[in-house]
Amino acid sequence: MKNPKLSNRYAKALFDFAGENNQIEEVYGDLTLFAKTLKENRELQVLLRNPVVPCNQKHQIFESVFTGALHSITYQFMDVLLKKHREPALDTICEEFFKLYNQAHNIKTVTISTASPLSEPLKDKIVAMLAEQTHATIDLRQIVDSDLIGGFVIKMDDYYLDSSILSKINKLKQEFSQNSFQVQF
Repeated sequence: MKNPKLSNRYAKALFDFAGENNQIEEVYGDLTLFAKTLKENRELQVLLRNPVVPCNQKHQIFESVFTGALHSITYQFMDVLLKKHREPALDTICEEFFKLYNQAHNIKTVTISTASPLSEPLKDKIVAMLAEQTHATIDLRQIVDSDLIGGFVIKMDDYYLDSSILSKINKLKQEFSQNSFQVQF
């Protein structure tokens, strides 16, 4: 079970400590590598979350995979998390750290869902427009969802814009189902 408060506290502690030591970029790179490794390796995810696997065995596997690949601050932080049996929260701690990093560097993560892949010039236009509107660096992530039929859905922070054909069809269905019009011949 994920605990966002716990993850946020650990991520904030790591972010603050890395900031005090002027190592935020290094720790960010390390956590990016760690998150990517977890995402690509399902067996490692399952192993770290498995309560039956002893802590010392998890620690040995972690050492064999990440020794020399992580900066000392990140490595020591992960070591503490393993000793305190916080390994199930590692992915959410990484996510919270990335949020803090993006907030500190004025980076907005924007998710755009479309029915078909966007061309590079169109992506560049969207990024430029959003950067101008938000005065921030835009990290654009695209999701292709053929159910949308056409149009797009943009999500950024608390902002949500649904201009898809699917949503318009659903809106029409709802309007027609509530219509009290009766045919009279």
